[in-house]
Amino acid sequence: MRDFAQITIHDPISARKPMNFLDHFWVSLLKDPRDLPLMHLTLRISLTLVPLTVLLYLTQGWIWGLVFVAHFYLNHLYFKGPFGLMLHCAIHRPLFKKEYEFLNNYLPWFLAPFFGHTPETYRAHHIGMHHAENNMETDGSSTLQYQRDDMRDFGKYVGRFLLFGVYNLYLYHRAKKRKFFMTRIMAGEIVFYGTVIALCFVNFTATFFAFIFPLFVFRIVAMLGNWSQHSFVDAEDPENPYKNSGTCINHKYNHKCWNDGYHISHHIYPHLHWTEHPNHLMQNHQEYADNKALVFENLDFLRVFILLMQKKYDALADHVVNFNGTFKSKEEIVELLKARTQKMDVAHVVPA
Repeated sequence: MRDFAQITIHDPISARKPMNFLDHFWVSLLKDPRDLPLMHLTLRISLTLVPLTVLLYLTQGWIWGLVFVAHFYLNHLYFKGPFGLMLHCAIHRPLFKKEYEFLNNYLPWFLAPFFGHTPETYRAHHIGMHHAENNMETDGSSTLQYQRDDMRDFGKYVGRFLLFGVYNLYLYHRAKKRKFFMTRIMAGEIVFYGTVIALCFVNFTATFFAFIFPLFVFRIVAMLGNWSQHSFVDAEDPENPYKNSGTCINHKYNHKCWNDGYHISHHIYPHLHWTEHPNHLMQNHQEYADNKALVFENLDFLRVFILLMQKKYDALADHVVNFNGTFKSKEEIVELLKARTQKMDVAHVVPA
Protein backbone atom coordinates (compact mmCIF):
# COMPACT_ATOMS: atom_id res chain seq x y z
CA MET A 1 0.00 0.00 0.00
CA ARG A 2 1.07 3.57 -0.58
CA ASP A 3 -0.08 6.71 1.16
CA PHE A 4 -2.10 9.05 -1.01
CA ALA A 5 0.41 11.85 -0.43
CA GLN A 6 3.03 9.80 -2.29
CA ILE A 7 0.86 9.23 -5.35
CA THR A 8 0.72 11.27 -8.54
CA ILE A 9 -2.38 10.54 -10.58
CA HIS A 10 -1.67 9.90 -14.26
CA ASP A 11 -5.20 9.18 -15.46
CA PRO A 12 -6.62 11.50 -18.16
CA ILE A 13 -7.89 14.89 -16.99
CA SER A 14 -8.23 16.53 -20.39
CA ALA A 15 -9.01 15.67 -24.00
CA ARG A 16 -7.09 16.51 -27.15
CA LYS A 17 -7.96 19.86 -28.69
CA PRO A 18 -9.32 20.02 -32.26
CA MET A 19 -6.49 19.78 -34.78
CA ASN A 20 -8.10 19.65 -38.22
CA PHE A 21 -11.26 20.38 -40.17
CA LEU A 22 -12.95 17.13 -39.17
CA ASP A 23 -12.22 17.74 -35.48
CA HIS A 24 -13.75 21.20 -35.69
CA PHE A 25 -16.78 19.75 -37.46
CA TRP A 26 -17.37 17.24 -34.65
CA VAL A 27 -16.91 19.90 -31.99
CA SER A 28 -19.55 22.06 -33.70
CA LEU A 29 -22.05 19.24 -33.09
CA LEU A 30 -21.04 18.27 -29.56
CA LYS A 31 -22.43 19.61 -26.31
CA ASP A 32 -19.02 19.27 -24.71
CA PRO A 33 -15.82 19.65 -26.80
CA ARG A 34 -14.05 17.31 -24.36
CA ASP A 35 -15.97 14.43 -25.96
CA LEU A 36 -14.05 14.78 -29.22
CA PRO A 37 -12.09 11.53 -28.55
CA LEU A 38 -15.41 9.68 -28.43
CA MET A 39 -16.10 10.88 -31.97
CA HIS A 40 -12.70 9.56 -33.08
CA LEU A 41 -13.57 6.15 -31.66
CA THR A 42 -17.03 6.22 -33.25
CA LEU A 43 -15.49 6.95 -36.65
CA ARG A 44 -12.86 4.19 -36.32
CA ILE A 45 -15.50 1.60 -35.42
CA SER A 46 -17.82 2.74 -38.22
CA LEU A 47 -15.03 2.45 -40.81
CA THR A 48 -13.62 -0.89 -39.66
CA LEU A 49 -15.90 -3.17 -37.65
CA VAL A 50 -19.10 -2.36 -39.57
CA PRO A 51 -17.60 -3.14 -43.03
CA LEU A 52 -16.00 -6.31 -41.64
CA THR A 53 -19.41 -7.41 -40.37
CA VAL A 54 -20.87 -6.92 -43.84
CA LEU A 55 -18.00 -8.97 -45.29
CA LEU A 56 -18.87 -11.86 -42.97
CA TYR A 57 -22.05 -12.16 -45.03
CA LEU A 58 -20.43 -11.66 -48.45
CA THR A 59 -17.25 -13.75 -48.36
CA GLN A 60 -16.41 -17.45 -48.25
CA GLY A 61 -13.48 -19.80 -47.78
CA TRP A 62 -10.09 -18.57 -46.61
CA ILE A 63 -11.07 -14.94 -47.22
CA TRP A 64 -13.97 -15.41 -44.80
CA GLY A 65 -11.49 -16.83 -42.28
CA LEU A 66 -9.30 -13.72 -42.51
CA VAL A 67 -12.35 -11.48 -42.15
CA PHE A 68 -13.51 -13.49 -39.14
CA VAL A 69 -10.13 -13.17 -37.36
CA ALA A 70 -10.02 -9.40 -37.97
CA HIS A 71 -13.65 -9.00 -36.88
CA PHE A 72 -13.17 -11.09 -33.73
CA TYR A 73 -10.04 -9.16 -32.75
CA LEU A 74 -11.58 -5.72 -33.26
CA ASN A 75 -14.89 -6.61 -31.63
CA HIS A 76 -13.80 -8.55 -28.56
CA LEU A 77 -10.19 -7.55 -27.91
CA TYR A 78 -9.73 -4.03 -29.22
CA PHE A 79 -12.99 -2.06 -29.33
CA LYS A 80 -15.31 -3.79 -26.85
CA GLY A 81 -14.15 -2.05 -23.67
CA PRO A 82 -13.70 1.45 -25.16
CA PHE A 83 -17.03 1.26 -26.99
CA GLY A 84 -18.96 -0.05 -23.99
CA LEU A 85 -17.67 2.73 -21.77
CA MET A 86 -18.19 5.32 -24.51
CA LEU A 87 -21.83 4.24 -24.59
CA HIS A 88 -21.84 4.52 -20.80
CA CYS A 89 -20.60 8.11 -21.03
CA ALA A 90 -23.17 8.93 -23.72
CA ILE A 91 -26.19 7.69 -21.78
CA HIS A 92 -25.19 9.80 -18.77
CA ARG A 93 -24.31 12.87 -20.80
CA PRO A 94 -25.88 12.94 -24.30
CA LEU A 95 -23.16 13.85 -26.76
CA PHE A 96 -24.87 16.10 -29.27
CA LYS A 97 -26.45 19.55 -29.05
CA LYS A 98 -30.22 19.82 -29.00
CA GLU A 99 -30.48 20.70 -32.69
CA TYR A 100 -28.58 17.50 -33.55
CA GLU A 101 -30.26 15.37 -30.91
CA PHE A 102 -31.23 12.66 -33.42
CA LEU A 103 -27.52 11.79 -33.68
CA ASN A 104 -27.64 10.51 -30.09
CA ASN A 105 -29.42 7.43 -31.48
CA TYR A 106 -26.42 6.39 -33.58
CA LEU A 107 -24.53 4.69 -30.75
CA PRO A 108 -27.37 2.74 -29.06
CA TRP A 109 -29.44 1.93 -32.14
CA PHE A 110 -26.81 1.35 -34.83
CA LEU A 111 -23.35 0.63 -33.41
CA ALA A 112 -24.31 -0.98 -30.09
CA PRO A 113 -25.88 -4.15 -31.61
CA PHE A 114 -22.53 -4.96 -33.26
CA PHE A 115 -21.19 -5.37 -29.71
CA GLY A 116 -24.11 -7.40 -28.39
CA HIS A 117 -26.15 -4.54 -26.91
CA THR A 118 -29.87 -4.55 -27.50
CA PRO A 119 -30.57 -0.88 -28.26
CA GLU A 120 -32.26 0.49 -25.12
CA THR A 121 -31.80 -2.16 -22.44
CA TYR A 122 -28.48 -0.85 -21.16
CA ARG A 123 -29.87 2.65 -20.63
CA ALA A 124 -32.97 1.32 -18.88
CA HIS A 125 -30.87 -0.90 -16.65
CA HIS A 126 -27.99 1.41 -15.84
CA ILE A 127 -29.71 4.79 -15.61
CA GLY A 128 -33.23 3.70 -14.80
CA MET A 129 -32.42 1.04 -12.21
CA HIS A 130 -28.78 0.64 -11.17
CA HIS A 131 -28.11 4.25 -10.26
CA ALA A 132 -31.60 4.74 -8.89
CA GLU A 133 -31.27 1.75 -6.55
CA ASN A 134 -27.51 2.10 -5.89
CA ASN A 135 -26.73 -1.64 -5.65
CA MET A 136 -29.35 -2.16 -2.96
CA GLU A 137 -31.58 -5.23 -2.92
CA THR A 138 -34.10 -3.69 -5.37
CA ASP A 139 -31.34 -3.31 -7.96
CA GLY A 140 -31.54 -6.23 -10.41
CA SER A 141 -27.72 -6.32 -10.58
CA SER A 142 -27.20 -5.97 -6.82
CA THR A 143 -24.25 -7.92 -5.40
CA LEU A 144 -25.40 -7.84 -1.78
CA GLN A 145 -26.88 -11.33 -1.55
CA TYR A 146 -23.75 -13.04 -2.90
CA GLN A 147 -20.44 -14.08 -1.35
CA ARG A 148 -18.29 -11.85 -3.48
CA ASP A 149 -15.07 -13.85 -3.40
CA ASP A 150 -16.78 -17.09 -4.46
CA MET A 151 -16.83 -18.23 -8.10
CA ARG A 152 -19.96 -20.32 -7.57
CA ASP A 153 -21.87 -17.30 -6.35
CA PHE A 154 -20.58 -15.32 -9.32
CA GLY A 155 -21.87 -18.09 -11.58
CA LYS A 156 -25.30 -17.81 -9.95
CA TYR A 157 -25.17 -14.04 -10.38
CA VAL A 158 -24.37 -14.23 -14.10
CA GLY A 159 -26.80 -17.08 -14.74
CA ARG A 160 -29.66 -15.22 -13.10
CA PHE A 161 -28.95 -12.15 -15.20
CA LEU A 162 -28.66 -14.07 -18.49
CA LEU A 163 -31.94 -15.91 -17.89
CA PHE A 164 -34.08 -13.27 -16.24
CA GLY A 165 -32.24 -9.93 -16.47
CA VAL A 166 -34.32 -8.25 -19.17
CA TYR A 167 -37.60 -9.71 -17.88
CA ASN A 168 -36.90 -8.53 -14.33
CA LEU A 169 -35.84 -5.13 -15.65
CA TYR A 170 -39.16 -4.75 -17.46
CA LEU A 171 -41.07 -5.80 -14.33
CA TYR A 172 -39.09 -3.30 -12.27
CA HIS A 173 -40.04 -0.40 -14.53
CA ARG A 174 -43.63 -1.62 -14.75
CA ALA A 175 -43.84 -1.58 -10.94
CA LYS A 176 -42.44 1.97 -10.99
CA LYS A 177 -44.95 2.91 -13.76
CA ARG A 178 -42.16 4.17 -15.99
CA LYS A 179 -43.76 3.81 -19.41
CA PHE A 180 -40.83 5.54 -21.12
CA PHE A 181 -38.39 2.80 -20.16
CA MET A 182 -40.95 0.02 -20.67
CA THR A 183 -41.60 1.20 -24.23
CA ARG A 184 -37.89 1.60 -24.98
CA ILE A 185 -37.03 -1.86 -23.65
CA MET A 186 -39.75 -3.52 -25.73
CA ALA A 187 -38.86 -1.60 -28.89
CA GLY A 188 -35.16 -2.34 -28.56
CA GLU A 189 -35.63 -6.03 -27.85
CA ILE A 190 -38.13 -6.56 -30.65
CA VAL A 191 -36.02 -4.73 -33.25
CA PHE A 192 -32.81 -6.50 -32.21
CA TYR A 193 -34.17 -10.04 -32.05
CA GLY A 194 -36.39 -9.56 -35.11
CA THR A 195 -33.39 -8.40 -37.13
CA VAL A 196 -31.17 -11.21 -35.83
CA ILE A 197 -33.77 -13.87 -36.67
CA ALA A 198 -34.15 -12.47 -40.18
CA LEU A 199 -30.37 -12.41 -40.67
CA CYS A 200 -30.11 -16.03 -39.52
CA PHE A 201 -32.04 -17.01 -42.66
CA VAL A 202 -29.53 -15.05 -44.75
CA ASN A 203 -26.37 -16.50 -43.15
CA PHE A 204 -26.59 -18.19 -39.77
CA THR A 205 -22.83 -18.49 -39.20
CA ALA A 206 -22.21 -14.82 -39.91
CA THR A 207 -25.16 -13.78 -37.74
CA PHE A 208 -23.99 -15.97 -34.87
CA PHE A 209 -20.52 -14.42 -34.75
CA ALA A 210 -21.65 -10.90 -35.62
CA PHE A 211 -24.57 -10.53 -33.20
CA ILE A 212 -25.48 -13.58 -31.11
CA PHE A 213 -22.08 -14.45 -29.66
CA PRO A 214 -21.30 -10.77 -28.83
CA LEU A 215 -24.62 -10.58 -26.96
CA PHE A 216 -23.53 -13.28 -24.50
CA VAL A 217 -19.98 -11.92 -24.23
CA PHE A 218 -21.19 -8.41 -23.45
CA ARG A 219 -23.68 -9.50 -20.80
CA ILE A 220 -21.13 -11.70 -19.03
CA VAL A 221 -18.46 -8.97 -19.18
CA ALA A 222 -20.96 -6.37 -17.94
CA MET A 223 -21.85 -8.50 -14.94
CA LEU A 224 -18.17 -9.18 -14.21
CA GLY A 225 -17.55 -5.44 -14.24
CA ASN A 226 -20.48 -4.64 -11.96
CA TRP A 227 -19.46 -7.46 -9.59
CA SER A 228 -15.93 -6.07 -9.31
CA GLN A 229 -17.11 -2.50 -8.89
CA HIS A 230 -19.44 -3.53 -6.07
CA SER A 231 -17.56 -6.41 -4.48
CA PHE A 232 -16.59 -4.49 -1.36
CA VAL A 233 -19.68 -3.33 0.53
CA ASP A 234 -19.91 -2.22 4.15
CA ALA A 235 -22.84 -4.16 5.63
CA GLU A 236 -23.46 -1.36 8.14
CA ASP A 237 -23.69 1.36 5.50
CA PRO A 238 -24.45 -0.31 2.14
CA GLU A 239 -25.98 2.76 0.49
CA ASN A 240 -22.87 4.90 0.98
CA PRO A 241 -21.04 5.11 -2.39
CA TYR A 242 -17.71 5.42 -0.59
CA LYS A 243 -18.45 2.08 1.08
CA ASN A 244 -20.31 0.12 -1.60
CA SER A 245 -18.10 0.82 -4.60
CA GLY A 246 -14.44 0.55 -5.53
CA THR A 247 -12.12 2.74 -7.59
CA CYS A 248 -9.08 1.88 -9.69
CA ILE A 249 -6.49 4.56 -10.48
CA ASN A 250 -3.23 4.91 -12.42
CA HIS A 251 -3.91 2.11 -14.87
CA LYS A 252 -3.92 2.07 -18.68
CA TYR A 253 -7.54 0.92 -18.46
CA ASN A 254 -8.57 4.46 -17.53
CA HIS A 255 -6.88 5.81 -20.66
CA LYS A 256 -8.63 3.29 -22.90
CA CYS A 257 -12.04 3.39 -21.21
CA TRP A 258 -12.69 6.99 -20.25
CA ASN A 259 -11.73 6.83 -16.55
CA ASP A 260 -14.19 4.02 -15.88
CA GLY A 261 -12.04 2.96 -12.93
CA TYR A 262 -13.44 5.87 -10.89
CA HIS A 263 -16.60 4.11 -9.78
CA ILE A 264 -16.97 5.70 -6.35
CA SER A 265 -17.14 9.23 -7.73
CA HIS A 266 -19.35 7.98 -10.56
CA HIS A 267 -21.99 6.89 -8.03
CA ILE A 268 -21.66 10.14 -6.10
CA TYR A 269 -21.97 12.29 -9.25
CA PRO A 270 -23.33 10.08 -12.06
CA HIS A 271 -23.23 12.90 -14.61
CA LEU A 272 -19.68 14.04 -13.87
CA HIS A 273 -17.67 14.26 -17.08
CA TRP A 274 -15.16 11.46 -17.53
CA THR A 275 -12.21 13.88 -17.43
CA GLU A 276 -13.25 15.27 -14.02
CA HIS A 277 -13.07 12.12 -11.90
CA PRO A 278 -9.35 12.30 -10.99
CA ASN A 279 -9.83 15.84 -9.70
CA HIS A 280 -12.79 14.74 -7.59
CA LEU A 281 -10.59 12.17 -5.93
CA MET A 282 -7.79 14.66 -5.29
CA GLN A 283 -10.14 17.33 -3.96
CA ASN A 284 -12.11 14.98 -1.70
CA HIS A 285 -9.41 12.66 -0.38
CA GLN A 286 -10.43 13.33 3.21
CA GLU A 287 -13.91 11.95 2.47
CA TYR A 288 -12.26 8.82 1.09
CA ALA A 289 -10.19 8.58 4.26
CA ASP A 290 -13.14 9.13 6.61
CA ASN A 291 -15.13 6.33 4.91
CA LYS A 292 -12.18 3.95 4.50
CA ALA A 293 -12.94 3.93 0.79
CA LEU A 294 -11.21 1.22 -1.21
CA VAL A 295 -9.13 2.65 -4.02
CA PHE A 296 -6.69 0.38 -5.87
CA GLU A 297 -3.61 1.75 -7.58
CA ASN A 298 -2.28 0.08 -10.75
CA LEU A 299 -5.15 -2.43 -10.94
CA ASP A 300 -8.17 -2.58 -13.23
CA PHE A 301 -11.46 -4.24 -12.34
CA LEU A 302 -10.62 -7.43 -14.24
CA ARG A 303 -7.49 -7.90 -12.15
CA VAL A 304 -9.46 -7.08 -8.99
CA PHE A 305 -11.93 -9.82 -9.96
CA ILE A 306 -9.18 -12.39 -10.59
CA LEU A 307 -7.39 -11.68 -7.31
CA LEU A 308 -10.70 -11.75 -5.46
CA MET A 309 -11.70 -15.12 -6.91
CA GLN A 310 -8.26 -16.45 -5.95
CA LYS A 311 -8.78 -14.98 -2.46
CA LYS A 312 -5.42 -13.24 -2.74
CA TYR A 313 -6.28 -10.55 -0.23
CA ASP A 314 -2.62 -9.84 0.48
CA ALA A 315 -2.08 -8.97 -3.17
CA LEU A 316 -5.19 -6.75 -3.22
CA ALA A 317 -4.06 -5.01 -0.04
CA ASP A 318 -0.70 -4.21 -1.64
CA HIS A 319 -2.54 -2.01 -4.17
CA VAL A 320 -4.92 -0.24 -1.76
CA VAL A 321 -4.32 3.50 -1.43
CA ASN A 322 -3.88 4.59 2.17
CA PHE A 323 -5.61 7.95 2.51
CA ASN A 324 -3.98 10.17 5.13
CA GLY A 325 -2.65 7.25 7.15
CA THR A 326 -6.13 5.78 7.73
CA PHE A 327 -4.85 2.21 7.71
CA LYS A 328 -2.19 1.39 10.28
CA SER A 329 -1.13 -1.92 8.77
CA LYS A 330 -1.58 -4.22 5.79
CA GLU A 331 -3.36 -6.69 8.08
CA GLU A 332 -6.01 -4.07 8.81
CA ILE A 333 -6.68 -3.64 5.09
CA VAL A 334 -6.93 -7.40 4.56
CA GLU A 335 -9.45 -7.64 7.40
CA LEU A 336 -11.52 -4.82 5.88
CA LEU A 337 -11.43 -6.37 2.40
CA LYS A 338 -12.66 -9.70 3.74
CA ALA A 339 -15.39 -8.06 5.81
CA ARG A 340 -16.74 -6.14 2.81
CA THR A 341 -17.06 -9.20 0.57
CA GLN A 342 -19.40 -11.09 2.90
CA LYS A 343 -22.83 -12.16 1.71
CA MET A 344 -25.60 -10.07 3.21
CA ASP A 345 -29.13 -11.05 4.23
CA VAL A 346 -30.99 -8.60 2.02
CA ALA A 347 -34.22 -9.17 3.95
CA HIS A 348 -32.59 -7.32 6.83
CA VAL A 349 -30.95 -4.55 4.82
CA VAL A 350 -32.76 -1.37 5.80
CA PRO A 351 -32.16 1.61 3.48
CA ALA A 352 -31.10 4.78 5.24
